[in-house]
Formats: sequence, C-alpha cells, structure tokens
Amino acid sequence: MLTKEEYKRYDRHIRLKEIGVEGQEKLKNSTVLIIGAGGLGCPVSQYLAAAGIGHIILVDHDMVSVSNLQRQIMFTTNDIGKPKAEVIKERLSAMNPHCKVTTVLQQFNKENALELIKKADVIVDGTDNFSSRYLINDACIIQNKPLVSASIQGFDGQLSVFNYNNGPTYRCIFPNPPSQEEAPNCNEIGVVGAMVGILGTMQATEVIKLITGVGKLLSGQLLLISGMDMSFQTLKFKKNPKVANISTLGDYNFDFCATPDNNVEISIHQVEEMLADTSQTLLVDVREEYERDIDDIGGIHIPLAELEERIDELPDHENIIFYCQSGKRSRAAIDVYQSVKQNNAKVYSLKGGMEVL
Repeated sequence: MLTKEEYKRYDRHIRLKEIGVEGQEKLKNSTVLIIGAGGLGCPVSQYLAAAGIGHIILVDHDMVSVSNLQRQIMFTTNDIGKPKAEVIKERLSAMNPHCKVTTVLQQFNKENALELIKKADVIVDGTDNFSSRYLINDACIIQNKPLVSASIQGFDGQLSVFNYNNGPTYRCIFPNPPSQEEAPNCNEIGVVGAMVGILGTMQATEVIKLITGVGKLLSGQLLLISGMDMSFQTLKFKKNPKVANISTLGDYNFDFCATPDNNVEISIHQVEEMLADTSQTLLVDVREEYERDIDDIGGIHIPLAELEERIDELPDHENIIFYCQSGKRSRAAIDVYQSVKQNNAKVYSLKGGMEVL
C-alpha cells in the first residue's frame, strides 16, 4: 500500500496507465542490488531511488577520489576520501526517505556473490572490469536473477538485459573473457562523463520496466551507442546452452587489473621510509608524460605500455616501488616486471597512487 505522501511523490508515475498504482506498489516492494557505486552506479541509484524502489543494496569498497568527480555525479570535492557507497546512501536518503538503502563496503567477489544476489529481485552491473562482469553474470544464472548491464569506453556504450526469464546471458554474446593482450590495460581508459550518465539512466529505465512488467526489455539484444555521432544500433543474439547453463562459480582472475594484493600495496609513509635509503630503493613512475608534467614525486619514468620492452632500463635494487595516478597501473606494472625479471627484488605499488597525496 502507498501512503498519502507517496501518492503525491509518485504522482507522475501513477498518472501513466502503464504504471499506475499497481506498478508503483511493485516498485515499492522490490529490492535492487547495484554492484559498483561509480560512474554507472551514481545515476542508476539516483533515478531508482527517486522512482520509488523500496530497497537498494549498494556494493562498493572504493573511496571517492578527485578523478571520479568528472563523471560520478553524486560526489563533491568535500567527499574525497569517503566511502562511495556511504556517500550515495546519504544523498539518496535525503532525496527519498521512503527508499531503504543498505551499503556493503566490500569488493564483490566469489565468496559473497551468491548470497548478495540472492537478496535482490533485480541486479544492476555498474562495474568496470571483465572479471566482475563474468562473475556477476554467472552468479545471476545460478540464483536465477535478471541482470541489467552496461559498459562505457570513451564515447561508446553498450546496454543489455541478461538472464531475464531464463533468456540469453552475458556469455551468450561474450562466451569467454578477452586475453590480457586483447583487453584494455589499466591505463585509466578515458570516458566521457555525460555518456556514463546516458547509460546509467537507461539502465534505470530497464530496471523500472522489468519490475513493473511494461514495455519491451533489451533481453537478447545488445544496444550500441556512439556519442560521437549519437547513433544507436541493436544487435540481436540468442541463448547458447553451451555457455549459459552454469551451476557453479569458476575462477575470475580474467582481468589484467587484478584484485589488489595488500601485501604489495604500501602507503606514502612507507614509501618515504624506504626512500630514506635510496641505494636500496628504486621509484618508478608508470604514468603518461602529460600526467608527470602535472605532478610527480620523482623516480624513473617509464609508461606502463612501454615497461616490458624497456625493463632493462631499471637498475637492480632490493626494493622497487611503482606508482601511477590511482594505483591500478602500478599494480599491473608489478605483474609485467615479475613476468620478465627473474630476480629477488621486492616489488611494491603505491596504494591509491598520486590521488592520495
């Protein structure tokens, strides 16, 4: 049942014959799990809370950084350093107190995936890496939950609804993850902030349609959007039982941007202590030239994309510390270094990169 205040709040929904009171009550009684509180998670959560979703569960373990502000519209400069999910919860609660918001300040992983997905009616994928996408897809299949998924790179975006009524899944169109060579590396791929907003609000629209049972969903269809010429193209695909029938979770270390290893991530204070003995510690900046021109903390400069072929330029040291803008490329640099160099050097990554300084 809707309260008097809710009738007023959702008046423009209720006036729609496709939604009405019955549809609004369906929204109120639904739970949506949003995995990722970043570029997509911001507009998705904002519009779903405004639409009257009864319960939103936000999963994200990341903190707000200055580079997020270009596209993650729920955050302000004052939020830098705060947990993303908690900031969004505060904003949504102020916007619509009728929407319950639960935060899970953990990384979505193999250990918690099935239990989290079990709690929701609809799952929204707002992540930015292949390993998470395949894990979310497989967990949704096992728990028989519909998945609304989107991705963005540069000016281009993709949107689809997977596993709806036992329909086609993410693996039906992308059976296997790309290799490390094929996948975009951790070089902080550029993205137009407005495109993230477009895809996120479209995800929210698909969620609303799915819960209320109106319209035609993007099930079995992949919507391709190009912001460069504002063109839209739809690719149809069918369910492939060979890849769609999944009963157990597998291994998900597909992404070159692997899960952070706390044993190799060190703070700026630890870096300063190690650099006190410069004869034993080497500092390496793996960012691009333009980033180094803005700010740097010294050391040898070799961009991540050139590191493997220029690895011999790094003199042997007992400790090697890689750093970049956010900490992602520096972790990838560790993989590159250890795959090429066979020595006893201890290799580290500056946690959070230059954004924490």
